[in-house]
This record gives sequence, C-alpha cells and structure tokens, in this order.
Amino acid sequence: MSDATVARHGGRRPIALLGLGAVVGIALAVASLLSPSGTVGLPEGALARVNSTVIRESQFERAVAAMASDRRTALTSADRRHVLDRLIDEELLVQYGLALGLAERDRRVRSDLVSAVLASQVASVDGTTPSDDEVLEFYRENEPFFRSPGRLRVRSLWIRAAPDRTAAEALARAEAAVERLRAGEAFDVVAQAIGDRPVAPVPDGMLPPAKLREYVGPSALRVIDRLVVGDVSDPLVSESAVRVFLLVDRELSVAPAIEVIANEVRAEMKRRAGDDAVRSLLDRLRESAALELSDRIE
Repeated sequence: MSDATVARHGGRRPIALLGLGAVVGIALAVASLLSPSGTVGLPEGALARVNSTVIRESQFERAVAAMASDRRTALTSADRRHVLDRLIDEELLVQYGLALGLAERDRRVRSDLVSAVLASQVASVDGTTPSDDEVLEFYRENEPFFRSPGRLRVRSLWIRAAPDRTAAEALARAEAAVERLRAGEAFDVVAQAIGDRPVAPVPDGMLPPAKLREYVGPSALRVIDRLVVGDVSDPLVSESAVRVFLLVDRELSVAPAIEVIANEVRAEMKRRAGDDAVRSLLDRLRESAALELSDRIE
C-alpha cells in the first residue's frame, strides 16, 4: 500500500471513529433514559414489563382479537407470542421516540398525541347513558337548537347590467319592477317585461335557508329573511346585475316531538359532555402548570 493510500485511509479513520463514538454516545444516553426501574415481578393482570411500562393482559387480548379477525384459521401459540413480541417492540419504539424528544419537536407526533388525548376524554363519557327524564329536560332547555330551520319560497327577478346596459339603467329597470310588483301586478308578467334570464334561477318551491343561500348568496338571504310574505325587496345591486325578490311563502321553524328526536338529543348530550370533559381537563392542567407569558402578547 502506498504512502498516499495510507495517508488517505489514515485521514478517514479518525473521522469514522468520531462518528461511531457519537452514535454510541447517543445510544448510551437513550439507554440510560430507558433503563429498567429495577422492580421485580409483574403486577396482577400484567403479561410483560418494558422498562417501567407494564403490558396488561387486556391490552394483549385486544391485539390478539384484532389479529384473529383477519385470519380464517385459529391462532396458534406462536401467533399469540408474536402478538406479545409486537407489543413489546411497539413500546420500545414509543419509549425511544419519547427519549429522542419527538413529542416536543415533531408536529405530526404532537398532533397525534393531542388527538389521542381528546379522544380519550370523549370516550370517558361515552359509557354514560342519560335517562329519559334527563333527555327530556335537556331537550326543553335547548329546544331552539333542535328546531328545523323552516323553509322559504322566493321569486327572483334578475336584471343584467354590463355589458347589456349601464348600472344606472339596470337600477332604473329594477325600481320600475319593484313599483309594479308592489302595486299588485303578477310576478311573471313583470319578469317577462323587465327581467332577464338569470344565470342560476332560484327554484320555485319551498327551500330551507341553507339551500336558498346557495342560489342567492348570504347578503340577499339576510334581506329575504326580513321580508313578510307578499313583500317585495328593494333592488339589490351587484357589479353584474340588479336583483329583486318576492317572498311568496314562509314555513316557520318547528320543534319536533321528543319521541321523534330522542336519539339525536342523546347524541348531542354526549357530544357536549365530551366537550365539557376536554374543557375541564384543560382547566385543571392550566391550574397546575407553570405558565409564563411575554408582555408583548396583547
């Protein structure tokens, strides 16, 4: 081997040794964090201990059941041992990841952890079933929440502005239409004489507000909702057109009978109980945490 070759390899070896030393150092540091607690024996209901974490029989049986559901044949003792080995491997990786600080640095890990905590809090109230009296009381206290939104029947007269006519001309035609409609002239007659064919005509039927909003937009829906049946709106001006609305009919919101909506009420009770459980947990955590905020936060 030439001196040059020796020099090249000799120059690389210390670097390689340094790299190996760094890896070993990290491994030893992590191993120290994951070192066993020194406890002897397993508590009742446990099948294994991974450092200080116990793998319980109930956890093992759930994993076995999950594997069995994917098999057409019965599980063998080797399969069951494989399940336990997988749980041990999983716990080792979780502990290793925590030791590396992934829960603090990795956004996806943090997001999954937050989701898991929230799900556990919601699950804590899933087992509670409210009585019929509690459901009825909750329904009476929150009746507006369960009311149907009602429905509206609207006729829309649409007058195009640019490029067919100026904004002022379109507005003048709309004002003439409003005057004729308020005088009692038939909508179809006025629309035929003054209006244009709309790009997206409003269906001539009873529609819930959310559906009507898709055709007329939120601003127009707010105007329509203030009308009394038979009223004609003032012209609503936009960049491309002027619109006039006639409220033909209104179906008021209705509170359904408790017998019809009982299951929905129970579901809403559980949803709110889950929200309350999460809020209560956060309040407790905030009370026990050492929080410090910058005075730059307003």
